[in-house]
Amino acid sequence: MTFPELSAMSFDERYRAIDARDIRFDGQFVTAVHSTGIYCRPSCPARTPKRENVSFYPTSAAAHEAGFRACKRCLPEAAPGSPAWDLRGDAAARAMRLIADGVVEREGVSGLAARLGYSSRHLTRLLTTELGAGPLALARAHRAHNARMLLVGTDLPISDIAFSAGFASIRQCNDTIREVFGLTPTELRARRRITPVATPGAIDLLLPHREPMDAAGIFAWMAARALPGVENVTENSFSRHLRMPGGPAWFEVRQDGGSTLHLRARVAHLGDLAPLVATARRIFDLDADPTAVDAALSSHPELAPLVARVPGIRVPGSADPHEMLIRAMVGQQITVVAARTALTALAEALGEEIDGGHLFPTMAAIAEHGAEVLRGPAARIRAITGAAAALADGSLTLTVGDDRAAQRAALLAMPGIGPWTADYVRMRVIGDPDVFLPGDVAVRAGAAASGLPADPKPLTAWTERTAPWRSYLTAHLWRAAPVRPSRTEKTKTKELS
Repeated sequence: MTFPELSAMSFDERYRAIDARDIRFDGQFVTAVHSTGIYCRPSCPARTPKRENVSFYPTSAAAHEAGFRACKRCLPEAAPGSPAWDLRGDAAARAMRLIADGVVEREGVSGLAARLGYSSRHLTRLLTTELGAGPLALARAHRAHNARMLLVGTDLPISDIAFSAGFASIRQCNDTIREVFGLTPTELRARRRITPVATPGAIDLLLPHREPMDAAGIFAWMAARALPGVENVTENSFSRHLRMPGGPAWFEVRQDGGSTLHLRARVAHLGDLAPLVATARRIFDLDADPTAVDAALSSHPELAPLVARVPGIRVPGSADPHEMLIRAMVGQQITVVAARTALTALAEALGEEIDGGHLFPTMAAIAEHGAEVLRGPAARIRAITGAAAALADGSLTLTVGDDRAAQRAALLAMPGIGPWTADYVRMRVIGDPDVFLPGDVAVRAGAAASGLPADPKPLTAWTERTAPWRSYLTAHLWRAAPVRPSRTEKTKTKELS
């Protein structure tokens, strides 16, 4: 069977990748070896199999459905996720994002299908054709990945791991792990190379990703926008409180002395752990393919210096789609500092206090009381509270699995939401890698500083050559924008002149 997302690479290209044990392709496809009955990640250190014994699959679920089991040596489930689910905007990609978000565990296949606008039968047929496995098999593979991650990365009891990974029972978890990995949970845990450091009350995990990784840049981005009490940022860490389906949660992503990223988390309900990991990965854009992005952008002479300065740039995602829309609307046409001040006041007045901090306000609270806290033009406040009310009552939906065009149209139909806000939300909520913001003041300033047209129309025309990576171009132009002096610095300059 030929799968569409593998068609961009020929068999020979994929075979050369596994022969070179190229780590860049880990998570983008798996290699099934007919002579051994196992499937591996491209960088598996085992001897390269003969060409005639190899088949390639887009997902581990597809390889498993074809009768293969995971390699015990390279553990393909430990690889970063595929960048295809953000790059592609079709139903299969949307389904994969929603599966990672735990929709099948919470709502079943029928709920997943309803979100995508299909019947369960048609969705199963579509995903089997596209990805080699139906939604149940894909969700099952995702649970197996989560269970392996927790077995290797924590000392949680196996009973807790079963429910944290999304399984309905301990027996189901045990059976799946044995079937996928050819090992019992105890045997799989015994093979880990590093014993995790226990943190009382918290879960500590490694977050795999592809290098290079501009972690410093994303921490700095978060620091400039962090809301005190909700979020806390240092030069090498980001933490925050947030709501999950099972209750309040907290997590921290920290970079150690090298390039390793650690996730610490506390959840009220074990079933929220896997979606929380997926959320952290989205915020830090950890499934991106930085090599492909950097190569494409640096092929343009105007952009090569930007990529050389910041290799592996990431586009920050969002912790919560609803929160992201409110933050974007509050930030329209004002500075980052002013937006942070307004959002901090909103969070302090309407957010629920928890563990020495507070949660971002619910949409219902903003709809009911936002006008009492927000400052500015009345029409703008009505637009923000109106959007919050629409999100609260379900008349406006906003999820990581939305269709790009449909989400944009729904947002533009709301009073007070223009193209900048709709596109900015699409970039940060869905992770669409091909969003450009020509009306953004900082983008235009960065373009002018980089020798590109500064006017929106010619700049937009120029950027078309960088598709499908315009979100990353936007991030580079943000970074290239000259730093505007603060009000204090302006005053000092005036006094000295």
